[in-house]
Amino acid sequence: MKKKVIAILAVILILSAWAGWKFFGPSVSTASGEFFYVKTGSTYADIRDDLVSKKYIKNGPWFGLAAKILHYNKIKPGRYKIAKDMSLFNLIKMLRSGDQTQVSFVITKIRTREDMARKAGMMFEFDSLTMIRFLDNPDSLQRFNLDTNTVTAAIMPFTYSLNWNSTPGKLFQKCYNAYVHFWTGERKIKADSLQMTPVQVATLASIVEEETRKKEDKYNIASTYLNRLRIGMRLQADPTIKFALKDFGLKRILSVHLATLSPYNTYLNAGLPPGPICTPSIESIDAVLNAPKTDYLYFVASSKFDGSSVFTSNLTDHMKHAREYQQELTRRMDSARKNNPK
Repeated sequence: MKKKVIAILAVILILSAWAGWKFFGPSVSTASGEFFYVKTGSTYADIRDDLVSKKYIKNGPWFGLAAKILHYNKIKPGRYKIAKDMSLFNLIKMLRSGDQTQVSFVITKIRTREDMARKAGMMFEFDSLTMIRFLDNPDSLQRFNLDTNTVTAAIMPFTYSLNWNSTPGKLFQKCYNAYVHFWTGERKIKADSLQMTPVQVATLASIVEEETRKKEDKYNIASTYLNRLRIGMRLQADPTIKFALKDFGLKRILSVHLATLSPYNTYLNAGLPPGPICTPSIESIDAVLNAPKTDYLYFVASSKFDGSSVFTSNLTDHMKHAREYQQELTRRMDSARKNNPK
């Protein structure tokens, strides 16, 4: 009898140890840690079957038993990091608590609302169509005192951390909060001294951003455009033509391009365009806010093709440098065609 009891206890201990291993041992299979996505509206069965089909767990019954013991019955959508050799206990505990890993949404430079929608649609649960509907909806933007032209002014080049299942509204609210925080009292005072709003500064800065990558030239380009605005001269900014045409790879602006009917064509329309033509860097915004006092009214890319610009205060000198640049551009294009014949 005693031996029988000992045998039964031994079996119980073995089964308990085995069950404990199943629950608390390394039951989850993953190479080095991957993300498991729980979509909005998913059921418990969806999650279980998805875990099995992706081979994170070997079978559903043990998962089901562990889920029942841990009272996992409320599904929380999100992006969950599955660690290597994770236990069923820790997996279910993570899913039950909704302890998801946030998405780092990095904005460097975007040009259009469509670019923003496309980028967001690849990183969040919602698709690009849902995002563009938000950005194209005047009712969505009205409470931010923005419209479909100015909305990109509030999308600044920062990194935003949000849950994967966030809505387009939550994403934009995050962007807008950063925008409001960026525009400190000091920056607003500088904008006021230029008789410009933050959105107008961002709009001009976006043109500066597209004109050059050279930090030292940004300040003089900003000064040139501010001088033109001050005297009522049209900006005549080539990047606005590219934006109007949605042809950002355009190498040479021709007369036919300058005739494009668009509110963004600063050759035909006086003043600033209706909104930014890209997401300006902080550097470009600061270049506008801290532009030096100059008498420059013109600039053109240097014929050295080193990325720098040549600044002048009169049309005669400007046309001279412009011809030099065009001649060198033509020479380089002809040379490229000769070296790469079709």
